[in-house]
Order: sequence, then structure tokens, then C-alpha cells
Amino acid sequence: MDNSNQTSTVVRFILLGLSAHPNLEKMFFVLILLMYLVILLGNGVLILVTILDSRLHTPMYFFLGNLSFLDVCYTTSSVPLILDSFLTPRKTIPFSACAVQMFLSFAMGATECVLLGMMAFDRYVAICNPLRYPEVMSKAAYVPMAASSWMAGITNSVVQTSQAMRLPFCGDNIINHFTCEILAVLKLACADISINVISMVVANMIFLVIPVLFIFVSYIFILTTVLRIPSAEGRKKAFSTCSAHLTVVVVFYGTILSMYGKPKSKDPLGTDKQDLSDKLTSLFYGVVTPMLNPIIYSLRNKDVKAAVRNLVSQKHLTE
Repeated sequence: MDNSNQTSTVVRFILLGLSAHPNLEKMFFVLILLMYLVILLGNGVLILVTILDSRLHTPMYFFLGNLSFLDVCYTTSSVPLILDSFLTPRKTIPFSACAVQMFLSFAMGATECVLLGMMAFDRYVAICNPLRYPEVMSKAAYVPMAASSWMAGITNSVVQTSQAMRLPFCGDNIINHFTCEILAVLKLACADISINVISMVVANMIFLVIPVLFIFVSYIFILTTVLRIPSAEGRKKAFSTCSAHLTVVVVFYGTILSMYGKPKSKDPLGTDKQDLSDKLTSLFYGVVTPMLNPIIYSLRNKDVKAAVRNLVSQKHLTE
């Protein structure tokens, strides 16, 4: 049979979500909704204080504001779709909307990888070269650094999404996921996806491996410098300035590695459990990590806590 007769034009996809586990849907709907509200509130407050409080107009908090805005964008591109999938057994999404959702989530994820590397460099300069910090991390330097993070993530997403959406899909339009996750979409293609795989491997090297190595090397220098500080109080104070960033890095990259680095089960009877595990891990990456970021930075940073208190007190005074 001619291949053109086998290939049908897919105009929409069906997202399975947790339809195979209906007993979990109501519980996860409430849980994810609450987490999403915490994400909007926590990151929204961080964005506000980094803009309104002049004491936070420094490179570190500029990057933190970008990270919070990025987390809001990332979750907003996927969480409403996830919540809807819990209420609709067979949630359909138009092909074009699927492409937009994939683009946004991919762009935000790649941008965060680069941005965390930029934040590691900021901490490295602040601790290892404090006298040169105002010169190296001037506004003329840190604004283009943040902008380049966004441009790199968006460029990568354009490449990956356009390659994926140009593939032919042969009738099977059921995505076994909450969202249009690129790996789940590629499984539906009825063409050779080797170019896509190679492209994603290269992208993973650029946006995952290189930033991780950069962060690792930065913290080796930071740790070496901190250990040379004579007083215990000085060491504690120096390391506290980067402990929040290090915690976020561990949570962020740890979740990604558990998603894409773990071996797949070869037992056919364990396929359903494997799929459920993959979905829940992806959910953790997409919702829990952005929720933890403002909590981690708020709990571990006196300047942020003071800025939040000032913001709240000013609000009470105006009322």
C-alpha cells in the first residue's frame, strides 16, 4: 500500500493523563490546583519584591526575579491543561495548541538550565573575587547574561518543536501524558525520528551537561575559597549566600535526571506502572520544583524575608 494512503493528517491529539487511574484524578486535581496557587503567589511575591525593593536591585536578585517569572510562565503553559485533563476523561487538544504548549514548556525548561548556570557564575564571582564583583557583574553584564539565557532557550525550543511538528502522524493521535511532552509526541510519528533524536542529544549536551559541569566547577572553586576562610562564622556566612541556589540546582537537575536518565523496565507487565511513574515524575518536575523555588529562597535569605515584610507592612499602611 502506498505510504500516502497510510498517513492521515492529525488535527488534534488526545491526552490520556490519568484516565487509566480515575481514582487518582480528583485527589491530584485538588493537589495540583493548590500547588499552582502557591506557585503564582510565591513567585509573584518574589517578582514584586525584586522590582519594588531597591536593596534587591543586584545581579543575584535580578536573576532570581527572572527565575520566578520563568517558573510562572512554565507552569501556566501546562498546569491549566493538566487540571482540565483531570476533569475530562478524553481531553483533546488541537494540533496548533499542542505545538504552542510544547514550545513554551521546552523554552522555559531550557532557559532555566542556562539561567541556573548564570546564577552559579554570579555566586562564584561574589565569593571568589569579591573585590572585582561590582566590575564583573555590572548591569551591562548581568542583563545581557539573562537575555542570552532566554534567547538560547527560545532558539532551542523553536528548533525542537518545529522538527517534531513537521513529522507525519499516521492516525494514532493518543498521547499517553498530561501535556504535549515532546518524547510522548515523537512516539506517534510514523517516520524516521533519528534526526530528532540526534538534535535532542545535542540539545541535552548544551542545556543539561554543560550547565551542570559549569555549576559543578563553580562550586568546587566556591567551596575551596570558603574553606580557606579562617573563622567558622565567616565560612557559614559566605556559603549561606549560595546555599539556596545550590538547593534549587539539586532539586531541578535531580528531577530531570530521574526523568530521562533512569533505565526503562523491560517487563511488559510493568509497562503501566512505568508509564504512571514517568507521568508522576514529570508532574513533580513541572509543578513541585517551581513551587519549591520561592520557598527555598524565602526561607534561606534574610534580605528576601525583610523585603516581603516591608511589602506587607506598606500594604497595611496604605489600607
